[in-house]
Order: sequence, then structure tokens, then C-alpha cells
Amino acid sequence: MTEQFDEQLKNWISGVAQGAEVSLAAPNGQRAGEGVGLYLLEVIRTPPAGSAKRPAPMQLSLRYLVTTWSAKSENAHQLLVQLMFAAMQTRDFEVEPESLPMTVWTAFGVPPLPSFILRMPLRCDRPEVKAKVVRQPLKITGVPLVSFHGLLLGPGETPLASCRIEIPTLHLWANTDYKGRFCFPAVPGEGSKQLLVKAKGRELAVTSEENFPDSRTPMVIHFTPLED
Repeated sequence: MTEQFDEQLKNWISGVAQGAEVSLAAPNGQRAGEGVGLYLLEVIRTPPAGSAKRPAPMQLSLRYLVTTWSAKSENAHQLLVQLMFAAMQTRDFEVEPESLPMTVWTAFGVPPLPSFILRMPLRCDRPEVKAKVVRQPLKITGVPLVSFHGLLLGPGETPLASCRIEIPTLHLWANTDYKGRFCFPAVPGEGSKQLLVKAKGRELAVTSEENFPDSRTPMVIHFTPLED
């Protein structure tokens, strides 16, 4: 339905009001004969829910202002009501209950006309992306895990208890015990570790290029901000 949607809507109106002229121009209140005005007021993006298996289609909502005209007002009113009932019975259309604001008619430069807003969905499916063929065996490289022991000391080599030690990139954290010790049971054995120490309302960033798997030789961190 992404091609010639105006023409499709015009054909629907011609089927409901046979012989009536259909205009896509803005309403001006000075037309001869009998016909239907179909003015596109707004295009709204209305994304539908997608699925994990298939990308969600692109979807818009088209808001048309529907007006009618005739040499006799009674005929114009009858035609408008006929179109409104037909739209309400069409599954792909929605008739909005709210009337058009006065400011819009002022922008058109015409007095308010009998009308209604017809909303029509416009959908365009996204091309499905096919998975590429794997032509070689999948190789999985494992990274060894090691424990990481540390010791947090404050001024005067005083152990700091109940302080929080974080490794933000790994979403890991640990608290120091009463002797200032902490341990991460399993961290990658390769690469540097970025630690964030939080104590007494202050923070200290520490980087370790080494592993400290032995609790007898932990990484010693001196929390110097407490000495300021």
C-alpha cells in the first residue's frame, strides 16, 4: 500500500459516492458542482511492535480532512454522512471523534465546514536480512580466570574496613573485611583491571596490570584521598 495511496483512497470514495468529484486540494469553500475534498493534514510515524525473528515494518498514519460540497447544502451534508458511515465500516480506516480546531480553518482562510478526520495506516515491510553462511569452523578462544586479592590501607597503614571495591567494566564489586582485605574470585587473567575504590565518601581509581591470585601477596592500595 506504499504506492499511489492517494489514488487508492480516491477510488474508495468514488465507490461510495459515485459520480462525485474528488479533490486533494485544501478546502476553499468556492467549488462548483458536487464533490469530496480529501486534504492530507498530517503524516505521523506509528511504529508497530516488532519481533525477534523479523524486523518491524515501517508504518505511518495518514490523517485526511474530508469535506464535501454541493450546490445544495443538504446534498453536501448527506454525502458527508454517507462517507463517514462507510469509513466507520471499513477495517483499514479510523474516524477521529475530535473536530478540527478553529485555528486550522483560520489558516485555510475559510469558515468552518462540516467535515471529519479520516486516519489511514500506511505500511512498508523492511527487507529481511538473511544470515551469512559460515564457511569455516567456528573458533572459540577462552580466557583463563583467576582470583584477585587486594588490601586497602588508609593513613598510617590502617586497614580500612567496609569499603566498596568495584571493577565497573566487569560489573563486579566486593567489600573489604575488618582487616581491609577484599577478593574477586574470578576475573580475566589477561589484560589490565580498572578498580574503583569507594571509602568514607571519597573515590579512588586504580589500575592493575598484574594478577594477584595469592592471598598472601595481595595488591596493596593506599587510599591517599583520606590524607587530604
